[in-house]
Amino acid sequence: MSFLLPTNEIRKDFPILDTKVHGKPLVYVDNAATTHKPQVVIDSLVNYYQTLNSNIHRGIHYLSEAATQEYEAVREKVRAFVNARNTCEIIFTRNATEAINLVARSWGETNVKAGDEIVLSQLEHHSNLIPWQMLATKTGATLKFIPVDKEGQLDLSNLDQLITNKTKIVAFTLMSNVLGTMPPADKIIKRAKAVGAVTLCDASQYAAHAKTDVQALDCDFLVFSAHKMCGPTGVGVLYGKEAILNAMPPFLGGGEMISHVEWDKATWNVLPSKFEAGTPNIADVIAFGPALDYLNKIGLDKIHEHEMTLTQRLLDGMAANPNVILFGPKTTENRGGVVSFELDHIHPHDIGTVLDFEGIAIRAGHHCAQPLMSVLGVPATARVSFYFYNTPEEVDMVLRALEKANAYFHRPVKTNTLPQTPKGQVQGVVTK
Repeated sequence: MSFLLPTNEIRKDFPILDTKVHGKPLVYVDNAATTHKPQVVIDSLVNYYQTLNSNIHRGIHYLSEAATQEYEAVREKVRAFVNARNTCEIIFTRNATEAINLVARSWGETNVKAGDEIVLSQLEHHSNLIPWQMLATKTGATLKFIPVDKEGQLDLSNLDQLITNKTKIVAFTLMSNVLGTMPPADKIIKRAKAVGAVTLCDASQYAAHAKTDVQALDCDFLVFSAHKMCGPTGVGVLYGKEAILNAMPPFLGGGEMISHVEWDKATWNVLPSKFEAGTPNIADVIAFGPALDYLNKIGLDKIHEHEMTLTQRLLDGMAANPNVILFGPKTTENRGGVVSFELDHIHPHDIGTVLDFEGIAIRAGHHCAQPLMSVLGVPATARVSFYFYNTPEEVDMVLRALEKANAYFHRPVKTNTLPQTPKGQVQGVVTK
């Protein structure tokens, strides 16, 4: 059964959706890259600088204490959003990429050695690949990958052979930014725990679209970014189990992460301060709070249902177009609202350019997943990704624009040959 949110009302909260692109209404379906911000988030940013601007945690004056209270209130909102046990398990970073690097450097360099194995999946974004490559190079560990099958799902048939007693960490996405695939996290985590391996879940594409419960998942680490869930840029979240975080050394050194400092030694602050060196991104963390409130008000279950209705409409429309080649799951089962495709051998950048002139914003390229592109056998794909403010009408506009792009690049070429010179050479050719 299809389900749609009241998008006409919701869209009023997002000023940017009134934008005209080349004289046409903006159709923004690049939400896997970043999402738009409701007015309450924008207002929060302005309000901080107008009424609260001050450094946090250190001051004893009113502004500092007020800003600190607002900042820490968001930590509690994040804790509740992912159902962590304690706010000390929530670490603010610049983005999900930094959060993964924190784990790879702090936990990884402490616990991984030569001969150990690091298991990832072939779905991974570079952010959940490069830090582990660097760790493997530095320690002498081996990288192993859970393969992707022809349907875009992870092939778990050899999971017991991939995750073994040599495995130290298993890091995988909860939703592919290329294919929309949602892997069976419970099976992967269960196998990892059976061999004593630590798990990290990349929820960058997942947290904004479906309920995230770290206690139900029982993962050891989880990361995501605010800007992909109606929040500001420059804010990431690392969730980690308290006991594991306590055992890890700091990632960065400086102010706030210390307890006591002498000329030749120092002791570290308690969680979460131990991993939040220096002045943080105060305004944007505070503005992340209204974004979380906004998502909670709509409801993650309703957001996912709405996106699946749009995704099914797009998949059906693309399936009816013989010029479209779809990558990844062909149904809405175990997937999110991300659809990658190829259009009749037209380069994705050309598709993106034509759609841009129609006011439609899609993504075209390798999506920071070049190894996955090699598995798919293409250098790049075009990608449509939905959020709760997108509409069925916008889906239809995308489908019509793809037909227009295909017709443009495969239009007949009319050639007018001018009279020949006495030497039999063509003077010129005009095409249009």
